[in-house]
Amino acid sequence: MDMDTAMASHEVTVEAGYVHGYSEREAVRLGEQADTLAALVHAGTAYPAGSRVLEIGCGVGAQTVHLAQASPGARITAVDRSHDSLAQARARVATHAPGADVEWHRADLFDLPFPDAEFDHVFVCFVLEHLPDPRQALTALRRVLRPEGTITVIEGDHESAFFHPASAYARAAIECQIRLQSAGGGDALIGRQLQPLLAQAGYDDVVVRPRTVYTDQTRPALVDGFTRNTFIAMVESVRDDALAAGLMSAGDWDRGITDLHRTAQADGTFHYTFFKAFAVNPSGVATTGR
Repeated sequence: MDMDTAMASHEVTVEAGYVHGYSEREAVRLGEQADTLAALVHAGTAYPAGSRVLEIGCGVGAQTVHLAQASPGARITAVDRSHDSLAQARARVATHAPGADVEWHRADLFDLPFPDAEFDHVFVCFVLEHLPDPRQALTALRRVLRPEGTITVIEGDHESAFFHPASAYARAAIECQIRLQSAGGGDALIGRQLQPLLAQAGYDDVVVRPRTVYTDQTRPALVDGFTRNTFIAMVESVRDDALAAGLMSAGDWDRGITDLHRTAQADGTFHYTFFKAFAVNPSGVATTGR
């Protein structure tokens, strides 16, 4: 039985939620990811002074810091479901963007405690991939976004990862993460779907553009910050769940991770694509988002 057949033979069941977990190591990874990709992810996103910005799923504040730094006069409202994550976010912003105008709210995306049309802009980064119904989530956000207000959505797509040297074991380890996230109700391939999702949720003027990360030995900061400390660290975090689900043997998994690390060495290369979408909430169309 080949590796693909062996993986396909297992049904995967995991608890719904954030597939990467809430460990201290994950908080560090999120910060590393945000800092490494700030120029790529936040390029072109700056909000006018006084504008009301809603950040959904702020987590530990890794992206909030960069939002605040890029738009120092904006009034940011950051929302997350996790009390612990919000506490970390407050501390991170206080350290890295002191004086930023940020309000913090513990709330669910589908039950936001804000009036209709409360915000001028909505920012959603690496959130939809964890939701079982991302289109419904985007529709719900239209309620709190004013007519002609904008939404910015950023997501990745794990099948856009390719690398040298090639390795079936490394590819299988990545596939484990994709399957586990799917079993938990998410979608690690959601980046490619942003345009239809936003259009189907009722937004106008949808524009999606790829934001590509490429690393090799001439870009050591990206090799460390993205290949090793963001992408490979993300895949490594699902080891126990992948082995428990029988998706790979321990030996094959370890070989896959070793081969992924090989791509971060002097003669290795790594590529990944994020997708950044921008859209407008149409005027004169009421929605409850329910």
